[in-house]
Amino acid sequence: MRLVDLMRLLLLAAIWGASFLFMRIVAPVLGSMPTAFFRASLGMLGLLAILLLMRVRWDFNGKLKHCLILGVINAGLPSAMYCMAALVLPAGYSAIFNATTPMMGVLIGMLFFAEAMTLSKAAGVAIGLFGVAVLTRTGPVEFDLTLLLGAGACLIATVCYGFAGFLTRRWIGMQGGLDNRLTAFASLCGASLFLLPLFGSALVIQPPANWGGLDVWLPLAGLGFICTALAYVLYFRLLSDVGPIKASTTTFLIPPFGVLWGALLLDEPLSWAYLYGGVLIAIALWLVVRPTTSAQPDRS
Repeated sequence: MRLVDLMRLLLLAAIWGASFLFMRIVAPVLGSMPTAFFRASLGMLGLLAILLLMRVRWDFNGKLKHCLILGVINAGLPSAMYCMAALVLPAGYSAIFNATTPMMGVLIGMLFFAEAMTLSKAAGVAIGLFGVAVLTRTGPVEFDLTLLLGAGACLIATVCYGFAGFLTRRWIGMQGGLDNRLTAFASLCGASLFLLPLFGSALVIQPPANWGGLDVWLPLAGLGFICTALAYVLYFRLLSDVGPIKASTTTFLIPPFGVLWGALLLDEPLSWAYLYGGVLIAIALWLVVRPTTSAQPDRS
């Protein structure tokens, strides 16, 4: 991997690590679906401004429909799931659960995309799931149905990310590819359209008690413009440059940011379980993404 790709991974991890902090601040005030909708729609507007300022050529190469569908899988549903989890889980929990994304990618690649499952990858998946179990059973949050539902929401999001990585490579990367900025913008359009009826339903069923002030809307702006608009440009560029599995290794670096910022800024409790579960998941990720001596160079 090139140095510039490693730098993009680090920057993306720092940005997405902050997203769990912002969701933890905003979702309890506005609700999960309004937070998810505003994140996607503000991200869409931010990307629209970027595209107009950079005078990007509006040519989707016949792939607009695929981009919209990818937006539901890669942004809409995961955002809804993480915002639901933010109602009950510390930011550090969600960040660590997010680190299972490469393992989900391995399972999904084997089951649906004819990707080879090596012994190393299988061991990584098993150890990673054990790490999740350690975190949920011994972490600072009481083990109950609420915790399980929050953890389940996070894992549904990582399954979506796993599918989206392979679908992006198949639908967008083939036959000449597509400008990553257009891909990100159309994806957030799809996510916003998907979340709009959920947002409307939430307002009817359980509207926010109040809409907060700057202490809510500034984190929401950061969530939309930085953690979504900017982050998605970086992410789709990485997908096109290094592939879905390597791009998802940014999750190596997200948990330390999520745990540290949650502890420093939200006074979330620290626990040795963060270390135990995080180390197990880090070992699992290394087993999943480490190069194998038997791998053949890509000659295509």
